Amino acid sequence: MWRDQRVALMRGLLLSLLVLLAGIGLLGLSGWFITAAGIAGLAGAGVVFDTFRPGAGVRFLALGRTAARYGERLLTHDATLRVLAGWRVRLLAALTLASHPVQARLRGGTALNRLTADVDALDGLAIRLVFPLLAGLGSLLIAAALLWWLVLPAVALWLSGVMLTGVALAVLVTAPATARQADLAETARQSLRAAMVEHLRARLLLAVEGRLPQARQTVLDHDRTARAAALRLAGTEIALDGAMQALTAVASAGTLLIAGQAVLDGRLGAAQAALGFFASLALIELVVPLSRAMAEYGRMRGAAGRLDALMQPQTVPPIPPVKAAPLDGLALTGLVVGREGLAILPALDLQIPPGQTVALVGRSGRGKTTLLDTIAALQPPISGEIAMAAGAADEDALRQVLGYLQQRTALLSGSIAAQLQLAAPDATPDLMAQMLQVVHLPEPLDRQLGEAGQGLSGGETRRLALARVLIRRPAVLLLDEPTEGLDAATARAVLQGIRAWLPDAAILIASHRQAEREAADRIVTL
Repeated sequence: MWRDQRVALMRGLLLSLLVLLAGIGLLGLSGWFITAAGIAGLAGAGVVFDTFRPGAGVRFLALGRTAARYGERLLTHDATLRVLAGWRVRLLAALTLASHPVQARLRGGTALNRLTADVDALDGLAIRLVFPLLAGLGSLLIAAALLWWLVLPAVALWLSGVMLTGVALAVLVTAPATARQADLAETARQSLRAAMVEHLRARLLLAVEGRLPQARQTVLDHDRTARAAALRLAGTEIALDGAMQALTAVASAGTLLIAGQAVLDGRLGAAQAALGFFASLALIELVVPLSRAMAEYGRMRGAAGRLDALMQPQTVPPIPPVKAAPLDGLALTGLVVGREGLAILPALDLQIPPGQTVALVGRSGRGKTTLLDTIAALQPPISGEIAMAAGAADEDALRQVLGYLQQRTALLSGSIAAQLQLAAPDATPDLMAQMLQVVHLPEPLDRQLGEAGQGLSGGETRRLALARVLIRRPAVLLLDEPTEGLDAATARAVLQGIRAWLPDAAILIASHRQAEREAADRIVTL
């Protein structure tokens, strides 16, 4: 944050320091002014007492404090929002460059929700944690130096010693427990949020299954847990706030005793004693924000740790070496695939010439999707070679040659045309309408879809995603259960439309349905 907005944050920190110093000076000068004016009146010297310069000083400090507070809020909030906006871009960029397994794990609503909450958690890092600590320490030391000069060294030593010792003890004693409570409260809050989102998304299914009351009760249980954790954290914050106020009271009482005794001994004037006492009362402004800072420290620390790991400089995982197939099409030679280095299939040799369709069959979990992911360069092979039509020297070349319909389809909100233009930004309306005919999806291009493509049935969603893959005319086409959600007649028509649209493509299908096997020229059993 400091690197991104150094100038604005430095100005905000200096203004925070001025605000605190102006508050101490305002109360101290006011106390001195009132006391000195009262003494002058009792002594019969009120007529000659200079009220203009102290009064001007009070007004100057009051107005200056207000202006500095406004400027400090403006600068620090603006800098913080700019930093968080930049972090979101960096975070998305880092996740875009992450490996496919990492991206697949982050597709869940809980993970994405946590990432959003972690960025939001750091909006108070400068304003409520770092600046109160630094500005409070700086203003305390400057105030102590002025009190040493204007009042008594003993008063300065007492105030600085008591405040520093008290704050240090409070932080050391309460920080570990408060950090744990804050982290637990944030975890409970995010669990409630995720549970509520999942409940709303699945309410139709829950109603059909007759589980809506139980699901509602689960959300309410999350709510009770979150409120209990928030109340515990609030209790800790209130206790810390009370401790800080008690610390200020002790510091002020000690100042009154030391300065009062000095007045009785004739070593100090009553007005100077009043200045020291009222300045000590103003020190509460230094320590009260610390209770809120400590209450949020655990939440900020956890968020910073998670985001720091994600925002480290990333490099695009290199795609596995893909050679040019001698006769185009797709060729696998001794290909071994697996997860996290563990092979799940024996070495596979497979050649698919242009215009041929091969269906992969095998029980669920045998490795069909892993094999397609490996061919699509979403994860590296353990060993072996992949050769493809026209080769693929880099990522861009590979994506121009290869089309892949994954098992889980992902649509966005917006029009049907926008879904197709994601793959082919320059596609004309005629081409997009033709693609919908190929997959037998009779929908207007301007039809608007909701979040994640809501508004289409499962089979319609599948066909729209398939049209988005086909519109680029890939030379090699990988299909993972492409007719899921379709009746047998529609499935056959869609498969025929694919081959008619791509007569020269090498097609590899991970198949579970009879229609897909019937459309294949060969069947390979895993």
